[in-house]
Amino acid sequence: MNKSMATISLLIIIGITLFMIKGDKEDILNQADKQLSGTINIDGSSTVYPITEAVAEEFHKKYPKVKVIVNYSGTGGGFKKFYNGETQINDASRPIKSKEETEIKKNKITYIELPVAYDGLSVVVNRKNPLFEDDNAYISTDELKKIWEPGSKVQFWSEVRDGWPKEKITLYGPGVASGTFDYFTKAINGKEQASRKDFSPNEDDNALVKGVTGNTYALGYFGYAYYIENKKLLRALPIKQGNHPAVPPTAITIEDGSYQPLSRPIFIYVNAEAAKDPALKTFVEFYLDNAATLSKEVGYVALPSQVYDLAKKRFSDSTTGSIYATGQKLPLEQLLKQ
Repeated sequence: MNKSMATISLLIIIGITLFMIKGDKEDILNQADKQLSGTINIDGSSTVYPITEAVAEEFHKKYPKVKVIVNYSGTGGGFKKFYNGETQINDASRPIKSKEETEIKKNKITYIELPVAYDGLSVVVNRKNPLFEDDNAYISTDELKKIWEPGSKVQFWSEVRDGWPKEKITLYGPGVASGTFDYFTKAINGKEQASRKDFSPNEDDNALVKGVTGNTYALGYFGYAYYIENKKLLRALPIKQGNHPAVPPTAITIEDGSYQPLSRPIFIYVNAEAAKDPALKTFVEFYLDNAATLSKEVGYVALPSQVYDLAKKRFSDSTTGSIYATGQKLPLEQLLKQ
């Protein structure tokens, strides 16, 4: 055998060997994936639920022995279970409240706060509602306040704007344990939980969708993903704030923040001690790696890649506490950098 043939033979042998080593390594990793086991309990926001459920389904395909149980009882209801140690993760459509912080500290629990997507809380009407068929139709924050503020006596559309018909407004909204209820009441009425009482509340956003689609003159609000899933039956109203032009909720206006005052980040809160468990640690890492893709698939808006990178670092460093604890109203990326 000449020298060149010997060289070629050697390279072939090396290539085959490396291929076999790579294959063995992949087999070992796949076996490790299949061996990972445990149970993860998640509760909280119905707004965040579609993302978490999608992540759990994809995670199960790779780690079939890990059981991920995802429920929703509202952000506030979920935090109660979280600080009582019933769950390892709480889905939240708003930052943690100080009273929830107090309960968590009382129970000696520490948590890691991680943003996972953007949501544009959507104010919706039935697509058959003739008041909003025009492309320029909108509702203002002042009109929303007039409808939803505590003690409001508004019963008909004619009482909201001159020229609108005397058709009864049937109202649907999240229950009082919902982070979406907290966010909407603060943004529109100026104070969390400040709302008229005579509306149909439900922690299940699908029930709210059903209510609005079943009544031509109904009005409701919930997370953007539920509107996207039902946009053939619903119309999301552009919101006019002050002298600014009316802005509809879209992936672009939610991400750039021009959909005001109802654009917001949504979160998962992870029990820091429980995150030492390999199954939970792997799940959260998987969540952050896939949140951008899966949030889009279910109808939400992905965070910028640098924000996910900061969230991953926050988790890997086990940085506990809330980025909102100081009360600063900075962009999400700046808060995470601090």
